[in-house]
Amino acid sequence: MPTPLARLRLNLDFMPSPVEDRPGLLIRDPYQFSDVTLIVPPGLVACLECFDGEQTDLDLRQLLVSITGQLDNSEISQHLVTTLSDAGFLEDAKFEEMREARQKQFAESGERLPSHAGSAYPDNAAELRTLFDQYLGEPAPDAGRRVLGIAAPHVSPFGGWESYRSAYRSLSPSDAGRTFVILGTSHYGEPDRFGLTRKPFVTPYGTATTDTRLVDELSSQADGAVKMEDYCHAVEHSIEFQVVFLQHLFGPEVKILPILCGSHARSLYVGGMPEDQPHIARFHDVLGNLAAREGNNLAWILGIDMAHMGQRYGDRIAARADRDEMVEVAARDHKRIESVEAGDAHGFWEQVMENRDDLKWCGSAPIYTFLKAVPGVRGKLQRYQQWNIDEQSVVSFAGMSFE
Repeated sequence: MPTPLARLRLNLDFMPSPVEDRPGLLIRDPYQFSDVTLIVPPGLVACLECFDGEQTDLDLRQLLVSITGQLDNSEISQHLVTTLSDAGFLEDAKFEEMREARQKQFAESGERLPSHAGSAYPDNAAELRTLFDQYLGEPAPDAGRRVLGIAAPHVSPFGGWESYRSAYRSLSPSDAGRTFVILGTSHYGEPDRFGLTRKPFVTPYGTATTDTRLVDELSSQADGAVKMEDYCHAVEHSIEFQVVFLQHLFGPEVKILPILCGSHARSLYVGGMPEDQPHIARFHDVLGNLAAREGNNLAWILGIDMAHMGQRYGDRIAARADRDEMVEVAARDHKRIESVEAGDAHGFWEQVMENRDDLKWCGSAPIYTFLKAVPGVRGKLQRYQQWNIDEQSVVSFAGMSFE
């Protein structure tokens, strides 16, 4: 009896190859269990459908006969299987070894090392300072009062620097001694869970200190809602980018409380509010008690993007920023933003639940967590933007301040 082929991992990144002389489908691992990037030639892309955990090598060879016209294609078949397996792209023993090794490496590391330096921003401190000086401009004058927090994008800084600037200019030099509670979107973590780590965050600027006292408080009092030393911190950019901006403003040894917020998938797909799940309600309560006790010792940083529209995100439209369908998206984004400005957690989440969040907001969970933990907050939109992340896909984001 033929053995089914191993299933292709569905949590990989798939996109058209950007390399002009190498067309096909580019595959890479956003979790960084594997550092391999593959480009599958156009003629072989259909073969990936055979890696569904049910079809066998015989099915793959039969498909290759129709594609290549060659009856003896065992060498091509074996090469494809071996290449995908060696890359860690199949749900097989090799991938399990890779995953266990990377998770063990992160767990045993004393630091959270930069994951996106050298790609999303310079890995040289001098170059980084020059670039971020351009992004942020002259420091804003100290207004003599403290904001409660800000919301900034987590899109690559070169794409969203204007909104980053509008958010971070709301902070002032007097904020330097506060602990920055960074609520970031967890792109890779478990839904309805909050990822914590005690590790300090390293960037080209130096090492930011994680407030382990507050981490331990959240972990011990809301343990059912928390995943400690969440490996997703190792690869997540939504917090890393905020740390770099904070260090640029206040020096490398800023104190942070990094929290990854998993999507509230049960609420979106089953119904009810997120806190209908007792463990989420408990986390909101514990974080809220912490916020009330610490008061102005804390500043809240939300690392969020908003709508994701276009072909990269499964839509049929070829999205163009601020044009055609994206005009309506902007109107809907602003309606949600108005609820955030009013501190209306329930009204905000009711909008998110419409059509199971067809706008695909990448930041709704951190926003909702913040609004539930800090009731009575009021926000102000500083800047709203749409950006073509590629020719057919748009991400929207904003800079906001909260008092």
